[in-house]
Amino acid sequence: MKRRTFTTSAVLGTAGILTGGLPAIAQQEKFGSKELIAAAEKEGGLTYYTANFAETEQEVIKEFNKTFPKIKVAMVRAPGGQLITRIKTEAAAGKLGADVVNHSDRGLMLALVDLFQDYAPPNAADYRPDALVSPKLWPGVTLGWAIAYNTQLVKNAPKTWMDLTKSEYKGKQIGQVVGPSGGTTWTRSMFERQVLGEDYWQKQAALGIALYPSGAPLSDALVRGEVSIAPLLYNIIYTKIVEGAPAEAIFAPEGVPIIPYADGVTKAAKSPNAAKLFMNWRLSKEGQAFQIAKLGNITSLKEPPAFPKGWDPKVIKVWVPEYKQFESLREAWLEQWNKIYGYRQ
Repeated sequence: MKRRTFTTSAVLGTAGILTGGLPAIAQQEKFGSKELIAAAEKEGGLTYYTANFAETEQEVIKEFNKTFPKIKVAMVRAPGGQLITRIKTEAAAGKLGADVVNHSDRGLMLALVDLFQDYAPPNAADYRPDALVSPKLWPGVTLGWAIAYNTQLVKNAPKTWMDLTKSEYKGKQIGQVVGPSGGTTWTRSMFERQVLGEDYWQKQAALGIALYPSGAPLSDALVRGEVSIAPLLYNIIYTKIVEGAPAEAIFAPEGVPIIPYADGVTKAAKSPNAAKLFMNWRLSKEGQAFQIAKLGNITSLKEPPAFPKGWDPKVIKVWVPEYKQFESLREAWLEQWNKIYGYRQ
């Protein structure tokens, strides 16, 4: 992902509506007790490990510091697999440096669950149970799949997932991130097969699909017009739309596959109070509303505090993969995906 300039026009104002008008102290106490806030401010900061885009997380930290300016967040960013390796290595040496870990792969985080302490946000009951793989790990970030298209090239824009099997889109008009790219693309692939039908992959592959290794180069290709349509994580295309790129995105009525992250406070945390306060803020309605409005995220809250553009809650429903199937079906189904789409790893 290239460095983004997140403009004020991207903010829908929801986060401000939820906190606006409250005195500073009252705003702070929405996210924790006076005792927790005092202890967190005494610690003065926390160390935050993340596999998410650095630019995205810098925006989150900046927004957190508007309410809690005395708590500095030192961010360590690494790709998913590298971050897990670092955590394992540091933990084995008794030198885990993270207070909070943010990761997109719930399976990898569940395997490390013994490194995390008991934690639940004040609004724990407001979260979807199927978004959690452990009571210690929480979806501070939730991403969702949309269908994006180039507005200069597509005259008859797709309106459903099934539209992406229409013959009018054949000949590499559609770009697709390869199924084995990671947990996010496996979520999309699993949704396609379980919800859209066992023959969906065959129907789509028959059109001649342009394959890409990840969402960032695919979104760039869409904007340049190398492909005209692409399933993409909404947050990836959202910033381009905000910046004026010739693109639009829709949420399809068959369902929006979502990817809940797994975030936790480590047992080794040197600043446990600051860590919990940061998690409380991010998981709050205010924190989630900010991420929806500014970053193009979705949410795992049962009652979303805001909706992305074009999201009609009466029509659009989220789809969360059943976790045991998510793990057990992955290898065999992705092997089939590779054969059907002609992809060699």
